[in-house]
Amino acid sequence: MNRKPTKKINCGNLSIGGNSPIIIQSMTNTKTKDVDATIEQILRLENEGCQLVRASIPDLESARAISKIKNKIHIPIVADIHFDYKLALEVAENGIDALRINPGNIGSDERVKEVAKKAKQYNLPIRVGVNMGSLEKNIEKQFARTPHAMVESAIYNIKLLEKYDFYDIVISMKASNIIDTIKAYEEFASISDYPLHVGITESGTKTSGTVKSSMGIGYLLINGIGDTIRVSLTADPVEEIKVGKLILQNIGYSYGPQIISCPTCARTQIDLIGLAEKVETEFKNSNKNISIAVMGCIVNGPGEAKDADVGIAGGKGEALLFKKGEIIKKVKEQDIIPELKKLIE
Repeated sequence: MNRKPTKKINCGNLSIGGNSPIIIQSMTNTKTKDVDATIEQILRLENEGCQLVRASIPDLESARAISKIKNKIHIPIVADIHFDYKLALEVAENGIDALRINPGNIGSDERVKEVAKKAKQYNLPIRVGVNMGSLEKNIEKQFARTPHAMVESAIYNIKLLEKYDFYDIVISMKASNIIDTIKAYEEFASISDYPLHVGITESGTKTSGTVKSSMGIGYLLINGIGDTIRVSLTADPVEEIKVGKLILQNIGYSYGPQIISCPTCARTQIDLIGLAEKVETEFKNSNKNISIAVMGCIVNGPGEAKDADVGIAGGKGEALLFKKGEIIKKVKEQDIIPELKKLIE
């Protein structure tokens, strides 16, 4: 995968863009002013592999809570600002690592100038988060609600920030429609080298949102577009990180073992569904960059999964262990997981 070259932007202890690894992020759904609940959720996100987290700042109490939250977490946090630009000024003074503004509702150019001035004072990057559903009125009037309108909004706000001598900018252009989102990112990537945060906004529940996000984000990443991602789900934010890791894993990033398993058929004589789930759980926290095949057919399993590093081909009450398609040994069903662990270790 050849990524499109972009500028490198620093955010806390992370680098976004340039040759930096693609960053997985999420967003809290607690009340930010509920410090304990927000810290607890961010720590769970960290444990799952979240590298950057965003929190909504709807009021002054939430802005001032950031300083307490920052003391207990270990990843950079981004303030999500809508409508009231003064909250961006306040949260900057409370230890935030980055700002996200929505150009459709942040207000006048003068307000953007004040936000840029404060961000520059504290060395905070700004993500210009363009959404199809909240474009500037004049842009929507001229270009309608189209992918090109999102690009126009992004370019306008980049020029506005650059006019105020601010260049630490990340761009996102999200719609709930996959095709619109892809078209916007492709157009923007062809004319600008600012780093891109990619995702499908309001993608849906755990199942439907996973499908939409995987299609949209996956397409963009495979085509070299994207420096940071978020899978937006109507679910526990931890689920977003799980899906994000799988998306990156399937385009070549190392996030521990990749599980390859067959869908079962009439030849299956073992509880393959349960076995695959056990393997996934057992090696969930492993840092080994390997592929593990869990196959239901003792006849064709090794051949079908010959490109996997290690694997299992289940039979009646037993299984073959194999490595790179070569059979290593036959084991009893109850010994599959222990023997697989030995093979991997």
